[in-house]
Amino acid sequence: MSFSRFRKYENTSFEFLGFEFRWAVSQKGKDIIKRRTSRTKLRKSIKNFSLWCKENRNNRIRRIVEMLNSKYRGYYNYYGVIGNSKGINEFYEATIKILYKWMNRRSQRKSFNWKEFRAKMKWYGLIKPRVVEKADNQIRFEECFA
Repeated sequence: MSFSRFRKYENTSFEFLGFEFRWAVSQKGKDIIKRRTSRTKLRKSIKNFSLWCKENRNNRIRRIVEMLNSKYRGYYNYYGVIGNSKGINEFYEATIKILYKWMNRRSQRKSFNWKEFRAKMKWYGLIKPRVVEKADNQIRFEECFA
């Protein structure tokens, strides 16, 4: 497989360890390697989360949020690299929609509307997506491929 910065306009991306690596141009005009969450890993994570919600929907909300924060921290620590904020936001939004769906299926009546649900999650301290990688790590990462 050819992965050269001189052939970056060809199909020269590859997947490795849950990331898709591809060439791009930085804001300063330099060639850089971009990383984003692999589409297959993202779909698999969302599907696994849906199964988890289905199994744990009857727990107390505080317990659900504690377990969910733990899952989010692990996901953000692994996939929260520079240039992948779109990927972790996509995961966050998809999981919030799934959680809302399963929380409303805990009884025959609808438990929440979106406004109440967001307020309840904020009250219990649900964490937001964030990039955890530092900028100096990006420089070391690019030096490995230079």
